Amino acid sequence: MPQPERLLPLIRRAVAAFRATPGRRGHVVNVPADAEVCVAGDMHGNVENFAQLLRVADLPRHQRRHLVLQEMIHGPFQYPDGSDKSHQMLDLLAALKCQFPERVHFLPGNHELAQWSERRIGKGDANQNEDFRRGVAFAYGDHANAIYAAYMELIAGAPLMIRTPNRVVVSHSLPARQYLETFDPAILERDEFRPDDLSLGGTVHSLVWGKLASEEHVAAFLVKVDADWLITGHIPQETGFATPNSRQLILDAQGSPACYCLFPCDRPLSQSDLIGMIGTLN
Repeated sequence: MPQPERLLPLIRRAVAAFRATPGRRGHVVNVPADAEVCVAGDMHGNVENFAQLLRVADLPRHQRRHLVLQEMIHGPFQYPDGSDKSHQMLDLLAALKCQFPERVHFLPGNHELAQWSERRIGKGDANQNEDFRRGVAFAYGDHANAIYAAYMELIAGAPLMIRTPNRVVVSHSLPARQYLETFDPAILERDEFRPDDLSLGGTVHSLVWGKLASEEHVAAFLVKVDADWLITGHIPQETGFATPNSRQLILDAQGSPACYCLFPCDRPLSQSDLIGMIGTLN
């Protein structure tokens, strides 16, 4: 466990690095044409899968490779008191962003949005927001409030969409049918959001909360964001990935098998190309 006195400035440097990422406009990052993108599905506190993904991405040896992570918090891994250990993923994320400030990206999902906006999320009787806060308290004691506040700055400072020159968009999810008409991609390019952007039906909220979508619905979303292909997470997959329609990949990296997709940005791609570039961590 990192010392609080060292962790706090590390997280703050990571927040600054997220906001200064080259190609960023508001909460959208445009990666360069000579890049490769390695994107994984939801992690939910799985440190072992995270370590395996770092070995696959091998950022020190691949200087043009970008790593896209999503939904890090709220998982099944617990401290002895039953609190959530997934804050450790944010510690690792902050260190990685500081090491590779231009090439590491984090897409908060609905769980991070719920934690940041203080809207309860849970499974059954479990309150995952409270379990997360208790985990931070268990780990950092008297420093917990300051570190928790820094975590929320990290979530607020992270992007929500990655765009590539070959017309791939990576986001945690996409708006449900009833919110697609009012979804406004221009809002994602703002530096700061309004409260209604984060509330039910708002552009940010709808982007991270949508579920399975039809072929026509995904196509309409891609028209709105001016892209041809969509890579998302959000929906658990027993096989680690799914192709629910001809324009979308869903990746899941929280359990086993855990999947990622590693693709180039310098040429046109088809869905079959993207499927052929899916790998398994375990």
